[in-house]
Amino acid sequence: MGTGGFMNPDSIVLEFGLREGMMIADFGSGAGYFTILMAKIVGQTGKVTGLDIMETALDSVRVKARAAGLENIETVRANLEVLGSSGLAGESQDAVLLANILFQSPKKEAILKEAARVLKKDGTLIIIDWKKGAGGLGEGSRAQPGISVGPPDELRTEQEQMQNMAVAEGMTWQSNIDAGSFHYGIIFKK
Repeated sequence: MGTGGFMNPDSIVLEFGLREGMMIADFGSGAGYFTILMAKIVGQTGKVTGLDIMETALDSVRVKARAAGLENIETVRANLEVLGSSGLAGESQDAVLLANILFQSPKKEAILKEAARVLKKDGTLIIIDWKKGAGGLGEGSRAQPGISVGPPDELRTEQEQMQNMAVAEGMTWQSNIDAGSFHYGIIFKK
């Protein structure tokens, strides 16, 4: 799976509402687990752009794409905290995925602003991030005693606060998705 067992991209991606021919931006694609799955769904008439600040992550996406025989993936090195840095045209994407990226940045609003900029009218914004308080030794946790899971709690954002940030960028809440025990998932429309 490659996500440390904390979420199941194969089942989660089915909740995104993707279709063949869509243009998708995977902000903070990392090693590309979602990138590859989304590229298979959108097919050769669609395209997934994996964006990350780490060239090593983009190298991993390229290797996985070649191994899977996918030619509909483009990789772009970008600092998504800077408006326009994605290099994507305004209103060019049917969907933007932000999976496990926002907790890493103190400039969440700037990343959301870039996502809103590139989304088409009626485009879909998908946010998956770490639940605050999940991954400790709380009830129902799969963590081992003495081991915390994921980033420190102070880097995590409550789901309601994240929703408010997205709404402030012109997004409309559509639904929540099941992203596992440690993450929340939210789908918005522009």
